[in-house]
Amino acid sequence: MAAAMELRCWGGDWGLPSVHNESLVVLAYAKFSGAKVNISPIDWTWKTLTATVPELVCGDTSVKEPSQILNFLRKQRFNADYELSARQGADTMAYIALLEEKLQPALLHTFWLDAENYANLTRPWFASHSPFPLNFLVPSRHANSARSRILLTRGEAPLCRITEVEGKLYSDAKECLNLLSYRLGEANYFFGNLPTSLDAFVFGFVAPLHKAHLRNSPLQSHLRKLENLTRFCDNILADYFSSAQPGLPPSVQETMDANLQKLTQLVNKESNLIEKMDDNLRSSPQHKLHRPQPKPGLVIEKSSTPA
Repeated sequence: MAAAMELRCWGGDWGLPSVHNESLVVLAYAKFSGAKVNISPIDWTWKTLTATVPELVCGDTSVKEPSQILNFLRKQRFNADYELSARQGADTMAYIALLEEKLQPALLHTFWLDAENYANLTRPWFASHSPFPLNFLVPSRHANSARSRILLTRGEAPLCRITEVEGKLYSDAKECLNLLSYRLGEANYFFGNLPTSLDAFVFGFVAPLHKAHLRNSPLQSHLRKLENLTRFCDNILADYFSSAQPGLPPSVQETMDANLQKLTQLVNKESNLIEKMDDNLRSSPQHKLHRPQPKPGLVIEKSSTPA
C-alpha cells in the first residue's frame, strides 16, 4: 500500500484553499491529477520557524518547492500533463518561467512591500495565524524575504532600491497578465478541456490577486479588466474546490452518526412490527375471505340432467 501524502502549507481565506501562491499551485495540481493529499496547515512554532512551505511528506520522503512536488506526484502516477504534446510541454515551461520572472515579483511587492496592503491585510492575516510571540516575527520575516528576493532578481544597477524598480515590476506584471489573457482566450483551460500544470501555476499566482481585499493595488485593478482570467479562477474554484468545506468536529460527527444509527434501528423495528401485524390480520379467522354459499335451488338445477 502506498504511503499517505501530507501537504504542509499555509491555510485558506478570501474564498481560497490557501492564501499562499506556491501552496495554491500544489493544491490545484493535486486536484487536477487526482492525487489524494492530506492538508496540514502550517503551525508556526520556534521549531518550524525556518520551515519552507509548501512541503509534501510521503513516508520518509520530504519534497519542497512546487516544481519538485509536481515532479514527485508525476512519479507517483498523478500526472495532469499526460495528454500534452512536446510542443505544449515546452510552452508550459516557458509560461511558468514567465510567471516566475514577470508576475511573482509584483505579487510579492503588492502583498508584502506595499505599505497600505501590508498594514491592513497581509500583516494582520499572517500575525493572526501565528502564535505569540511569533505573530510579531513571522510577518516581518516574510516581508524582508520578499524584499531580498525582488532585489536579488530585479535590482540590477542602476536600479538598486525597491522604489526604483517598482514601476518596472508592475509594468512587466501587467504585460504578463495580458499575455496570459490573450493565450487563454475564451477557452476554459490553456490546453484543451482538462487543466494541466500550467493552469495550476496560473491559478496559484492569479487567484490571490483576484480574491484578496486589497486596499491599494493597480495590478488588481488591471486584472479585473481581464474578465477571462478572473472567470478562469472562479471556474476552478467552483469545479475543484467548492466541496472542500470544513468538516464537523469529530465529537459532533460521532453524535450525528450515533443518532442516525438509532433512528435506522427504530425505523427497522417499526417496519418489522407493521409486517407482523399485517400477517396476524391476514391469518385471523374474522379476516378470512369467505366464498358465498350457493342457493339450494341453484345447486339442484346444476346437478340435475335434462330429460
